[in-house]
Amino acid sequence: MPEAKETVLEIDLRALEHNYRYLRSKLAARTKFLAVVKAFAYGSDAEKVAQKLESLGVDYFAVAYVKEGVALRNAGITKPILVLHPQTINFNTLITHRLEPSLYSPKVLEDFLASAKRQGQTDYPVHLKFNTGLNRLGFGENDVDYITGQLRDVDEVKISSVFSHLAASEDLNEGTFTQRQIDVFQKITLEINKKLDDKPFRHLLNTSGIINYTGAQYDMVRSGIGLYGYGNEAKIDAELKPVATLKTIISQIHKIEPGETVGYNRSFASDGHRISATLPLGHADGIGRQYGGGKTYVLVHGKKAPIIGNVCMDMIMIDVTGISCKEGDEVVVFGPELSAMEFAQTANTISYELLTGISQRISRVYKD
Repeated sequence: MPEAKETVLEIDLRALEHNYRYLRSKLAARTKFLAVVKAFAYGSDAEKVAQKLESLGVDYFAVAYVKEGVALRNAGITKPILVLHPQTINFNTLITHRLEPSLYSPKVLEDFLASAKRQGQTDYPVHLKFNTGLNRLGFGENDVDYITGQLRDVDEVKISSVFSHLAASEDLNEGTFTQRQIDVFQKITLEINKKLDDKPFRHLLNTSGIINYTGAQYDMVRSGIGLYGYGNEAKIDAELKPVATLKTIISQIHKIEPGETVGYNRSFASDGHRISATLPLGHADGIGRQYGGGKTYVLVHGKKAPIIGNVCMDMIMIDVTGISCKEGDEVVVFGPELSAMEFAQTANTISYELLTGISQRISRVYKD
């Protein structure tokens, strides 16, 4: 692809395909694959990513909120879409677009049953979310009798799946805790099967679970960050390919004299003759102020150039002293040469936050 002429996020759909096939290779042939495309497909482009994955044979999609699922339907996605955190006010829209809700509490269950009844639904697909240790969303283990009592003779809905979410599957030091979650989930699903005529499929594993706990793949797995090129550990990252590359250009170059300062609040003071370059992106684009102060760097012609001073809303200044460059030259913020994980770690955060925070005002361009 030609060098960037403005700030762009390149989305490599070939890398996406590679990552999907790599993760799929870890699974039994019968195991379904759910692709998590919430948060604009982790900052990439939910519509393009979902279209590509649907063409590759993904079985299910997941989003966080109903609005995200509606956007996928409007983009022509036909595979089932699980809404992980639906809100009661959006249930009518959810049903209209044939999205499938996660029911995670008595209130949500009762509210959805009422909505389905009002709309005259029969066997509407729903998913039961259980909390096995993450303590975020989900019914408790002791709620099985309540749930089965509510659903035993109900025609409006049909339980498609029972699922839970692992809290620390990437950390092998937490193996005992993770195994306890798996055991609790196994017990819950056995109880559900005993007490209901429906025989829902089961899913528990996230990306790190696919890698570290393949024996608990049940009937389906869910992958988010792995599809976008990050596996939460170096040896897996080496097998995956980053999907998103953030590129920008040098807008202007300045000669900085000894003692001169750069940026708001004069937070960078030069200790000698320096050369700075200004880039057209900032915290409004998702590169927050935590990346300033010289601890984070970008690549200019493959060489490290630290971000100096405070990150501005629409601009970043970098130190290019000793780097041969000119105005208009391309700068790589993160991508295959400098991973989003490495970039994020300089500010004590994670690749998820960096990727999902990239503003949609940045143009997306596609490689396929």
